[in-house]
Amino acid sequence: MSHDAPNLDFEGSTPYEDYVKADVLTHLQHTLSDDPGEMVFLVTTQVMELWFTVIVHEWETAARALREDRTPVATDALKRSVRELEALNASWTPLAGLTPAQFNSYRSALGEGSGFQSAMYRRLEFLLGDKSASMLVPHRGAPRVHAELEKALHEPSLYDEVVRLLARRGYDIPDAVLQRDLTRKYEAAPEVEAAWTAVYSGDQNGELARLGEALTDVAELVWRWRNDHLVATRRAMGSKTGTGGSAGVAWLEKRARNNVFPELWTARSYV
Repeated sequence: MSHDAPNLDFEGSTPYEDYVKADVLTHLQHTLSDDPGEMVFLVTTQVMELWFTVIVHEWETAARALREDRTPVATDALKRSVRELEALNASWTPLAGLTPAQFNSYRSALGEGSGFQSAMYRRLEFLLGDKSASMLVPHRGAPRVHAELEKALHEPSLYDEVVRLLARRGYDIPDAVLQRDLTRKYEAAPEVEAAWTAVYSGDQNGELARLGEALTDVAELVWRWRNDHLVATRRAMGSKTGTGGSAGVAWLEKRARNNVFPELWTARSYV
């Protein structure tokens, strides 16, 4: 036998399976209709949930690094999340061409299920500073998930940590911003806009400018995610009420208009 041949004989499970748990992942697909198109919808949604999990991990890593004044570590985590957001956004491709008839063939299998009920996506939104206590309500029946979301609701968002870093670096951020109610949606502040204007008017190769650009890349891809979601939904179901009783396209249109990290965008007008 060649010494270059891989070891093929393992007792019990294989090391690959022990690590990846592929057998678990590939047996989590339980379709509820006879339509062959439901499988790709279900798998694509599950893949999105996995990407949400990775991105939340990156942003929590970045937030922790910012608290510890390790800006390069935070920037690296954000840059990794940019590539992961690109992969997440590409997940819409298998669903982008759904016609109303195709979607309707298995839509009833969703029952009251809707993407806005995703706990991991809600954690992602909370990290962006888009907080809302009411969004915990759908998770009251799952105590562990509800507790994790409630904890995230009361913690500083990724952007809160960024603004606190700006204050520690000498920028004039008022107490009203630094001590805001963390359970509420972040609102743009002129002082934060002025801080970013100063950052971008200074050393473009400095730590804060690099952090700002990494955050802007994240914000742009989140905007693209929301718009791709909007387009795919509009194509599949028009303006009908969404699953789970949501407003469907109207809800998504409203979400798509919201800028993530708003002062990073408005400050550019003054540089």
